Amino acid sequence: MKILALDLGTTGNRAIVFDGGQRVVASAYEEFTQIYPRPGWVEHDPEAIWRSALSVARRALKKAPDVAAIGVTNQRETIVLWDRRTGKPVHRAIVWQDRRTAGMCEHLRKKGLAGPVHRRTGLFLDPYFSGTKLQWLLENVPGAARRAAQGRLAAGTIDSWIIWKLSGGRAHVTDTSNASRTMLFNLRSKGWDPWLCRLFGVPEAVLPRIVPSSGEAARSAHKWLGREIPIMGIVGDQQAAAFAQGCYAPGIVKNTYGTGLFAVENTGGSLKFSKDLITTVAWTMDGRTEYALEGSVFVGGAAIQWLRDGIGIIRNSGESSRLASKLKSNDGVYFVPALVGLGAPYWDPYARGTLLGITRGTGPAHLARAALEAIAYQTRDIIEIMQKGVGARHAAPLRSLRVDGGAAANDWLMQFQADLLGIPVERPRILETTALGAAGLAGIAAGVWKDREDFSRARKVQRVFRPRGPRMVFNRLYEKWKKAVARARDWDV
Repeated sequence: MKILALDLGTTGNRAIVFDGGQRVVASAYEEFTQIYPRPGWVEHDPEAIWRSALSVARRALKKAPDVAAIGVTNQRETIVLWDRRTGKPVHRAIVWQDRRTAGMCEHLRKKGLAGPVHRRTGLFLDPYFSGTKLQWLLENVPGAARRAAQGRLAAGTIDSWIIWKLSGGRAHVTDTSNASRTMLFNLRSKGWDPWLCRLFGVPEAVLPRIVPSSGEAARSAHKWLGREIPIMGIVGDQQAAAFAQGCYAPGIVKNTYGTGLFAVENTGGSLKFSKDLITTVAWTMDGRTEYALEGSVFVGGAAIQWLRDGIGIIRNSGESSRLASKLKSNDGVYFVPALVGLGAPYWDPYARGTLLGITRGTGPAHLARAALEAIAYQTRDIIEIMQKGVGARHAAPLRSLRVDGGAAANDWLMQFQADLLGIPVERPRILETTALGAAGLAGIAAGVWKDREDFSRARKVQRVFRPRGPRMVFNRLYEKWKKAVARARDWDV
């Protein structure tokens, strides 16, 4: 049996068909347009996301039509608001990177609400999450609040939007992992929180039904894929990657090097709270919800995209590695890629991108190296906190870091990361672990794999990068990085 995974990303959508041996049988990918209406604002066209998702699904199924089920994974905090009757969005999607609600978050903090929100949701009052984005839509789209109160509108993250479209409007659902990123979900009750909904002015009637991450949640409409196919897995992209990487117990940490950087450690059935890291749902399956600690960094691979698309010093992402390797050191040049503020562990929406240490001798190679180094430094920021443990929990010794995502293919970056952390970095055979995790959760429900241990037995490591540089040198580099971050903080206040 085979599983179709729909990976609904920030810059594009991917469909991959996996067989029971986790081999890729068919795949298709399409990018979609990023929209920047104002500085700090990031939007997507929901209809473009839907057209792209349908296109890649059809292309993959044309090569491998005999799939047993569909698994869906997605960019998480991005929010869509649409009309239930017409199926038309009332506004562009507001993307997780968007900073427009920083002032709304600051207002709530000044009212002393950061603590109560964190205790309920495990999240920080930051524009990253969906709650204030949805509040902004309801307050700023003419008539939206009234129509929402009347039950005429539906809201949801990208999984909800695509499943609603794919099911022909029959299913308005999300899973616990995605719900836990909205700032409207109570981690203890595992449902929408009435107090939070009132705080953000969101009628519960607009929100999707919450379902487990593994199990049948909907069926595709016949008109879209030629037959009804059960949708049996839904999970946020970083939780999906953690599932594929076998992060089933404390002490196993994965880091995804995508548009952003996302390090996740499973904490099991226990809720653990941190003043620096997000507490989130990992997944719900077989009647059990597991939780995780996550360090979310907003700009990882996006820094390399900025070098390519923003200032044009490279033609493709691979060129960054070639340029960086030309230099014996960074020559004191640092880049803090706070292009949309800083996420964990700083949570500073007012930080801005900063280049430091520039001289007359600075050139494109220095900028490329500084961008790649920044990815590794930001990862160490998170790993150091995870290694300290949370509350009464002592951190399990981290013997290696499991990596995935597009930038994990960069050998120079992975070696620098191993040297900077002082531990081996494991790169799996399949880097598209978000899609694989969604396939795993759907495939277990569909009977392709007996359980997650059966699923994880097929995981293979492609290469291990072992530390080889002097620790003192890399510690000094990291100390200077922290000085650079201090310069970038609180800039746009």
